[in-house]
Amino acid sequence: MAHSVLVCLASLWLVSNFLSLPSPALAISSCGGSCRTLNDCSGQLICINGKCNDDPDVGTHTCGGGSSPTTPSPPSSSSTPAILTNNNFEKGGDGGGPSECDGKYHDNSERIVALSTRWYNNGSRCGKMIKITAPNGKTTSAKVVDECDKADGCRNNIVDGSDGVWDALGLDTDIGEVHVTWSMS
Repeated sequence: MAHSVLVCLASLWLVSNFLSLPSPALAISSCGGSCRTLNDCSGQLICINGKCNDDPDVGTHTCGGGSSPTTPSPPSSSSTPAILTNNNFEKGGDGGGPSECDGKYHDNSERIVALSTRWYNNGSRCGKMIKITAPNGKTTSAKVVDECDKADGCRNNIVDGSDGVWDALGLDTDIGEVHVTWSMS
């Protein structure tokens, strides 16, 4: 009798521990949902202290600024002001070494960017697409592949774009810097 009670308790312990494991099939969380990485959160949400939440740097208000996670407000169309600079992501280009996100060099015709250290957010935006809007009204999407590192002289609020980004926006790289806005795509 004692043996069967022990087996029953051990079985219950195993089942409860198995059920408490995170499920890879439930990788996308909404406002307030649990997360470990940016990819665990839906849309423009980011993982902050283990919970999916609005990104304070982008200014989204999907979670309603403190309202219940089950009743999110409509997605915000707000964009973050930034300065677009030009970077050569090719080997031997002014970008330095290979990109932080994937350890590779990239063709400068690709629409890719490096983000300032705080927006790069320890790589949480690697591989994500952002939308950039120029003063001429043109927009393009670009993939985050690198950090524009403050330690290497990059200022805050920089979106460091390839020639492909500048071309898509109809901008001349000789200008050097252009005020733009950006948001997560």
